[in-house]
Amino acid sequence: MKQLATLSNVRAAQGFCDYLNSINIHCELKPVSSEQVALFVIDTQFDNAYKELELFLADPNQAKYYEASWQVGSTNNGLSYMGNSLNLLPRFFKLSLLIQGVSILSILVYGAFILGGFEWLFPYLQFSPVKIYSWFTPTIMHFSAMHLIFNLMWWMYLGDKITEQLGKRFLVLVFIVTALASNWLQFSLENANFGGLSGVVYGLLGFCWLYGHIAGNTKLAINPSIVGFMLVWLVLGFADVLFINMANWAHLGGLVSGALLGVFVANSHKKSKVN
Repeated sequence: MKQLATLSNVRAAQGFCDYLNSINIHCELKPVSSEQVALFVIDTQFDNAYKELELFLADPNQAKYYEASWQVGSTNNGLSYMGNSLNLLPRFFKLSLLIQGVSILSILVYGAFILGGFEWLFPYLQFSPVKIYSWFTPTIMHFSAMHLIFNLMWWMYLGDKITEQLGKRFLVLVFIVTALASNWLQFSLENANFGGLSGVVYGLLGFCWLYGHIAGNTKLAINPSIVGFMLVWLVLGFADVLFINMANWAHLGGLVSGALLGVFVANSHKKSKVN
């Protein structure tokens, strides 16, 4: 194999390598130091890989590189993402206040749950038709580490996409609409014993999916394979074949409300451009 490049941002390099593999250009990563990795490709594919490298270096933050990691990415590469190369804290503090606030509150509530505060805190945050604040508080309650991490990853990723492309006020709008729709639907058709950011995450997914498609915004659009995965997960939840209990109606309510909002906003933007 032939060395294509040496990169200092390990996570970005992994995303680019995963992207090359997703378009059938075989790529491997090898650590050079604690802060650098080398990319290797097959000799016969070097020219095509180099063209993709130029595009990557021009705009390494394109969504397709991060999304590729969800399709073909593997954690079994021997690389460590710990340390300064990830710049996790600076990246987090660059996110909008809404993304930061929901994330921090979710972590604090989960921490309180596992430290013995579930019995007094859950009834306070639990959905209730007569407590307006509780129409939103179920979004910050999670009942397992996997549940929390999965939701926060998607919340930060999709929320930041909306913020970058449409502005902070649109993220606030999508959050309010999808949180209300998902929580009210789950309560109305099941009960108040639920929690999690999943309904909002599905709402963000639906919004980005249809807005990106209708408006032709490739930076906001979601890869069809990711949409397919999330829809299959939704169906499996309703089929009750998973090993965990899921707030299925919240997921569906979030997805539908986010998708409808995406259609409405995209059509509004198209009309405003015409006029």
